[in-house]
Amino acid sequence: MKVFKLITSKNYRFKFLASRGFYNHLSDSEYLKRKYLAQTGSELNLDNPQKYTEKLQWLKLNNRNPEYTALVDKYEVRRYVSEKIGDAHLIPLLGGPWKSFDEIDFSKLPDRFVLKCTHDSGGLVICKNKKTLNMKATKEKIQKCLKRNFYYINREWVYKDVVPQIIAEQYMEDTATKELRDYKFFCFNGEPKALFVATDRQTPGEEVKFDFFDMDYNHIDVRNGHQNARTLPEKPQEFELMKELAKKLSKDIPHVRVDFYEVNRKVYFGEMTFFHFSGMVPFEPVEWDYILGSWLTLPSDKTL
Repeated sequence: MKVFKLITSKNYRFKFLASRGFYNHLSDSEYLKRKYLAQTGSELNLDNPQKYTEKLQWLKLNNRNPEYTALVDKYEVRRYVSEKIGDAHLIPLLGGPWKSFDEIDFSKLPDRFVLKCTHDSGGLVICKNKKTLNMKATKEKIQKCLKRNFYYINREWVYKDVVPQIIAEQYMEDTATKELRDYKFFCFNGEPKALFVATDRQTPGEEVKFDFFDMDYNHIDVRNGHQNARTLPEKPQEFELMKELAKKLSKDIPHVRVDFYEVNRKVYFGEMTFFHFSGMVPFEPVEWDYILGSWLTLPSDKTL
């Protein structure tokens, strides 16, 4: 099956070779041009980008404010969040940062917790019962993530110099929804313009669902990477507060996605993402790639 996909799928072939470092020698611009074509089927326009996905590639290459590195570091960003909106919106830290898995003293952790690698995306383990936690699989996953430099996958420079570490956070779950719904706000120079809600993330046998909304919580007919939920997620009770917090955290940044959780009527910060899906996943319908692109004003001064 893998051999067949390598022959027939440009997208799979590119990702397969890239994951093995085959393209590490390419410049960032050349790499992004090749990957964008492989994943979207379109040539990347960096001279006059109009699409949101194109403008994200431009930002990767030209908007390199060194302060952004701390904002994607899952440990360091806590200081920024505390200063901007207060500690009350931080998920309680249970331990860390640790530089290796063997430094973790699991006897000091509660029965439920979440382990996160601070330097990448997806490097986490959710533990709902410490007694049944597969320690071998947990260690293998975390150690593998610690060795990965997330920058090389999509040339998202903000991750290149983040120090790989591990933290433990409190396990969070909303009593009403029985899950941890993610509310992800697309912010442009401090103004949230749209969001999507991620549901079914921890539902066994279900793929995560994405539903887009405007700032009045009207549903938008758009898909990006995942299908819509069969039943639309209801408006979070603290929606207005989330918008205000998103404004404060994204102030003076050309574009960033700010994520929150609502747990039992309290709002918690999730993360800040500068390159949603790395700008490599098409929007359906494609007009929304242009609409989001029209909201993103590229800075006139490059920060290389």
